[in-house]
Amino acid sequence: MSRTIKRAPPPRKPPPRRKVTVKKVSTMDRVIGMLPVSEATLHRIATWTMLGAAGAVAIAAATWVGIPGMVGAAVAEQAGAAGLRVDQIEVTGLKRMDRMSVYAVALDQQSRAMPLVDLEAVRQKLLRYGWIADAHVSRRLPDTLLVDIVERTPAAVWQDNGQLTLIDAEGVLLEPVSPDAIPDLPLMIGPGADRQEVAYQALLAAAPAMKPRVKAATWIGNRRWDLTFDSGETLKLPEDGAASALLAFAQKDGANPLLGRGWLSFDMRDPAKLVARKPGSTLARSVPDDGKAPPVAAPTTIVAPKTILGATEG
Repeated sequence: MSRTIKRAPPPRKPPPRRKVTVKKVSTMDRVIGMLPVSEATLHRIATWTMLGAAGAVAIAAATWVGIPGMVGAAVAEQAGAAGLRVDQIEVTGLKRMDRMSVYAVALDQQSRAMPLVDLEAVRQKLLRYGWIADAHVSRRLPDTLLVDIVERTPAAVWQDNGQLTLIDAEGVLLEPVSPDAIPDLPLMIGPGADRQEVAYQALLAAAPAMKPRVKAATWIGNRRWDLTFDSGETLKLPEDGAASALLAFAQKDGANPLLGRGWLSFDMRDPAKLVARKPGSTLARSVPDDGKAPPVAAPTTIVAPKTILGATEG
């Protein structure tokens, strides 16, 4: 009896391995991955940049070939509709001027599309304000206008015909001042006194000891100064040599105090002598060596600091 021998099936070959394609990462992709912004944000930034560049090129090309301005404006308006539009104003450098006035100038545009904003025109409008010495206007895409202000510094208060105005060291008018809120600044009185601020500061610099005591200066006849001190006296200075006369007065006051000693006024319009007047007297007299005034029979009204003063004689 024969036996059937079963042979084992040959071993199966393993299926071939599938090739896995490894995606190569470029250097640019690695750099983008390291940035602290999302890929979507980068796409938006790229879109705004291309729109801005395209708008600028289109306007320049239209101007060069003579195509009517409305074509370039239309392209710019499309850029504005896509997001290049003034929606924010950032102002720096302001300390005293009204911020809303700057906003009003910056937003006073025929169109708020960024390519159509005339930066120089905005700057020139801002320079019309007395407070603004200079201004720089620029764009920050996609939607912000930057305005950097250089503001003037108030140096004195000018009084003319009862009106008070704040001025800077060059005499530029800044803004009106209320009589109830006069700042602690020198008071300059009279027509044309605002244009004498530089000369007035040079005058006070000749006698620094007198500067803190001078509370008002009246410009007389468009030619000379009357100074009013915090103790109430008035010093009449000459038309020529005012600085030398003030220095001489300061030296006399330093040697024998004159201010606060009962005198009403001092006259140095003749630089060779110092003549003083006492309250209630119509006669002027030379100042004694000790600087003391004769006894006063009746009290004298002293001009308080910050009081609106009237012009005196020439």
